[in-house]
Amino acid sequence: MPEPVKKPVSAFTKRPKAQEAEEGSSVVFEAETEKADAKVRWQCNSKDIASGNKYLILAEGNKHSLTIQTVTKEDASVYAVIAGGSKVKFELKVISKPADAPDTRQDLTGLFTEKPQSGEVTVGENFTFVAKVNAESLLKKPTIRWFKGKWMDLATKCGKHLQLKETYDRSSKVYTFEMQIIAAKANFAGGYRCEVSSKDKFDSCNFELTVHEARAPGGLDIRTAFRRTSTDGNDDSGELDFSALLKKRAVQVHSEPDVDVWNILSKAPPSAYEKIAFQYGITDLRGMLKRLKKMKKEEKKSEAFLKKLDPAYQVSKGQKIKLAVEVADENVEVKWLKNGQELQKSGRYIFESVGNMRYLTINHCSLADDAAYTCVVGEEKCTTELFVKEPPVTITKTLEDQMVMKGERVELECEVSEEGANVKWEKDGVELTRDESFKYRFKKDGCKHVLIINEATKEDCGHYKVKTNGGESVAELLVQEKELEVYQSIADLTVKAKDQAVFKCEVSDENVRGTWYKNGVEVKADPRINITHIGRIHKLTIDEVKPEDEGDYTFVPDGYAFNLSAKLNFIEVKIDFVPRQDPPKIHLDCLGRTADSTIIVVAGNKLRLDVPITGDPAPTVIWTKKEKVNRQVPPGQNVISEGDGRVRVETTMGHCVFTIEGAERQDEGIYSVVVRNPAGEDTADINVKVVDVPDPPQAPKILSVGEDSCVVQWEPPQFDGGQPIIGYVLERKKLRSYRWMRLNFDPFAGTTYEAKRMIEGVPYEMRVYAVNSIGMSRHSPASQPFVPIAPTSEPIGLCVEDISDTSITLKWRAPERIGAAELKGYGIEYCKEGTDEWIPAFQGLTERTTATIRDLNTGDKLLFRVRAYNMAGPSAPATLAQPVTIREIMQRPKIWLPRNLRQTIIKKVGDTVNIMIPFQGKPRPKVSWTKDGEPLSPSIASVRNSELDTILFIRKTDRIHSGQYDLKVEIENVEDTARVTLQIVDLPGPPETLKIVDTWGFNVALEWKPPKDNGNCEISGYNIQKADKKTMEWYTVHDHYRRTHCVVSDLIMGNEYIFRVFSINLVGLSLEPCTTKDSVYIQKTGILYKPPNYKEHDFSEPPKFTHPLVNRSIIAGYSATLSCAVRGIPKPKVTWYKNKMDISNEAKYRMLSKQGVLTLEIRKPCPFDGGVYTCKAVNDCGEDVVECKLEVRLPQQHAYSFFSE
Repeated sequence: MPEPVKKPVSAFTKRPKAQEAEEGSSVVFEAETEKADAKVRWQCNSKDIASGNKYLILAEGNKHSLTIQTVTKEDASVYAVIAGGSKVKFELKVISKPADAPDTRQDLTGLFTEKPQSGEVTVGENFTFVAKVNAESLLKKPTIRWFKGKWMDLATKCGKHLQLKETYDRSSKVYTFEMQIIAAKANFAGGYRCEVSSKDKFDSCNFELTVHEARAPGGLDIRTAFRRTSTDGNDDSGELDFSALLKKRAVQVHSEPDVDVWNILSKAPPSAYEKIAFQYGITDLRGMLKRLKKMKKEEKKSEAFLKKLDPAYQVSKGQKIKLAVEVADENVEVKWLKNGQELQKSGRYIFESVGNMRYLTINHCSLADDAAYTCVVGEEKCTTELFVKEPPVTITKTLEDQMVMKGERVELECEVSEEGANVKWEKDGVELTRDESFKYRFKKDGCKHVLIINEATKEDCGHYKVKTNGGESVAELLVQEKELEVYQSIADLTVKAKDQAVFKCEVSDENVRGTWYKNGVEVKADPRINITHIGRIHKLTIDEVKPEDEGDYTFVPDGYAFNLSAKLNFIEVKIDFVPRQDPPKIHLDCLGRTADSTIIVVAGNKLRLDVPITGDPAPTVIWTKKEKVNRQVPPGQNVISEGDGRVRVETTMGHCVFTIEGAERQDEGIYSVVVRNPAGEDTADINVKVVDVPDPPQAPKILSVGEDSCVVQWEPPQFDGGQPIIGYVLERKKLRSYRWMRLNFDPFAGTTYEAKRMIEGVPYEMRVYAVNSIGMSRHSPASQPFVPIAPTSEPIGLCVEDISDTSITLKWRAPERIGAAELKGYGIEYCKEGTDEWIPAFQGLTERTTATIRDLNTGDKLLFRVRAYNMAGPSAPATLAQPVTIREIMQRPKIWLPRNLRQTIIKKVGDTVNIMIPFQGKPRPKVSWTKDGEPLSPSIASVRNSELDTILFIRKTDRIHSGQYDLKVEIENVEDTARVTLQIVDLPGPPETLKIVDTWGFNVALEWKPPKDNGNCEISGYNIQKADKKTMEWYTVHDHYRRTHCVVSDLIMGNEYIFRVFSINLVGLSLEPCTTKDSVYIQKTGILYKPPNYKEHDFSEPPKFTHPLVNRSIIAGYSATLSCAVRGIPKPKVTWYKNKMDISNEAKYRMLSKQGVLTLEIRKPCPFDGGVYTCKAVNDCGEDVVECKLEVRLPQQHAYSFFSE
């Protein structure tokens, strides 16, 4: 069966709506979710907002609200609320306040004809506030709101004690609003406010209510019933004490049945707490909420489920998940539902039943599996939510910077790692959405995402960012006004009669039309004059040129304030009658030997010189080009012959035509034409100058960089193309991009340019074009990559840490703003007071935030400053506020003895001792060590002293190193001392005189004496061992036995034993034991033995306190104990007394007795628990008594309040 299609379900049952708010007021947006425990986020401009001074976010069950306080113009924006996968957007519009609005809201428009007046009332009585509004001038019914205090809206508090009424008089057109307070209570007193509004009109009035106490005897005061129990006198601490309320209920006769307020509150939703508290007079809302939180709600135990589903599960997309429940009956059948529809077994959904466990396995989870799942057993069910987590979507192809002209279409394109992924577009940090004007369009094609801007404007300039949940990419868009570029200008022409003149220009926009003018008069097309426009090329063709065609021709593009001009020169051909055998003659207006004979041609254009010649017979024509003088090649001439090449000569009757197709730079020079016949010859020189675009400049150099800018410099090109350089055009691109962006459209005249609007931390490259009147050169090589980086902010917290006669130590903290570049280090400089010459303190930079400057002159007053350096250079300096005098300051000696050295240091023989004790003092103090009052010998310990500490070192300790070591730090007559106690411990010696005292049955009594050498520490016990003489294997009988006599039992009959004892101290067992000289034989059964008659020893002894009670002083509220130790046989009976009164049955005290140690625990004592405490021990042999004094002190801050009570 195919899986049912999942319909998108909104998580919201009530959505927030767009609102308008006046500037300075507050606005509330409300939303309701289907589920009471749904997590809701609020956003402003796609950024999460949190509760604070500006925003107040509340959540009560399934109701959620966002309150924006003190609305300003900046708050007008698009907001959104998100719950689960649902997102609802809404808009806030802010309306400016009227210019003539007064500061207060009192009497704004005078809507009230009668305002509510302040009044007084007695507890239990009724009172009514009346407000009247004249609606004659109002377009709609006025809205009235009643408030208590600043924020409590009384419209939600209507009930037993509050009623709101409204009437309308049609004749007078007056609205009457009443607020009736019924059975007033003391907490009703306070300030009230009434607000009335109608469309754009508003009025407000403040009034007060005074409530007097009722003097009726036996009355119930609700405030005393909610009094807190607090021992510290603080009204806000402790628990609510309802004892007064309960006691008075027993005797108070009510006309109404008793109401359990807590039962009502426990069943009510949180949104109704405030209303119920107001209705029943509970003023301590905080205490009420604390008690409700502590009330335990009994959950009904499920009969069908032993273990239910967890509230929620999460799984990554494409993974599998297993949902498990444990049922009570292993034979029961379960149903699995998804969003209320039963699931059927398939390849993706697998149902398993193992004993009492039931499993639902979902394979290859997709976003369609993000739903609520329910397991049903009979009438019971348990529900969970499955959240499918998508893997992070990364950007595989980033955005690229673009530069377009105004009105053009823009497409910003990127590619992501997953098809159909959602992306978010932002412009300068603001999320872009599809608006009504269709300004922005979003296109999605598989992994490709495109942002389309239909017609770009100047407002569209900025940084565009595309975001996914796994990355982001930024690109810059520049929009320029349309400026017409001239790719080829029209050139001056020199033609002769009946030739063709062609003026040609090329512009950047093929849609631009234009008009041709001659000497300021528009040129019209006719059979001889042809005007054409093909693409970007505009032509003016004049056939059969006449003398009257000579003049200035101008092309003016339509809509642009510039023009292109050129001159048409007409060559008159002088025809003279030449008789036969006339010498040849070249008929030119110029003879070719003046500046006027220079003909300028643009590189790439065609040059055609038609030279009229005469002569009889017809002369022969020779064209030659004079080579320029070169250092390596002597000057010479090249003869140009007739042919079909790029440079060719054609001779016809009476004419000689010289043609250069696509003029090049090497075609420039002086061309000579020589005509000869038998009658003679004639010569003319024509200077041809080829102008071209300039050569590209050299690679630019980056002089400096800033946070979002750089300064670039370049050299002019080696060849300017024969025309002066007008300026330069610059382009930049990101290092890993292929798109170059132009920085200026008008040629820049200088060779140093500051480029701006770059992104800090992104590497860029720059290149330059040279521009002359002919056009633009090829681009220069790219500059070295550079990164726009700003210097860091100045270091902070510069101060003097130490100073001496010739040095000073400074310290500071790192700058607050480092930027994108790595911090290289810090430079330190100083100057004398009264001068401006800053001297580096040392060469290079330091990476630390402390530095010591040495070799200074004593007594100099110096100023110091520190600057942070990064790739962009030094930051602003951090300077000391005042000059510092280089002179050491006397400092009293002080020893800082570590806490662990204030008690005895215990070390084992052979250990290493390394004691470091810091101290202070200036100038360097004199340090001396003594041991037991004698100067410390170098043979005992080594001492190393520095300016800040001293170290006592013992490589291998011995017993002789034990003792008291005194340290003295002295400067002149001032000193400080400290003492360190060192105890070197070793293994103890063996016990002495081990003997067998008695033997009976299977028991042996042993006795010995303590060892002579205890190893320089207390003997902690003994280790007693036994061995059978046959095997001589030793077994431990007692370990860490404290006494010097013992009984060894459970010996084996018929065996002979010997015994030995080891001493034990902190280090361990003694190296040698003490062994019995004689052995003991355990007699076999059947041998008669007459035991000697001993007088039975009487072990009875009267009670005696081995450790007395000690006087104590304790703090009230903290439990304390009194302890003592008693011995006695038989075990004595112990009784505790306070001020000679038996306290054995008091619940506040707890008596403990363990191994003769008696303890009295006093729980949370108060000052009345102070006094004389006595412990009495009694047995048949006697009694003993010990006592102490106990003082209970109050904390300092509560002492006054206690005694005042």
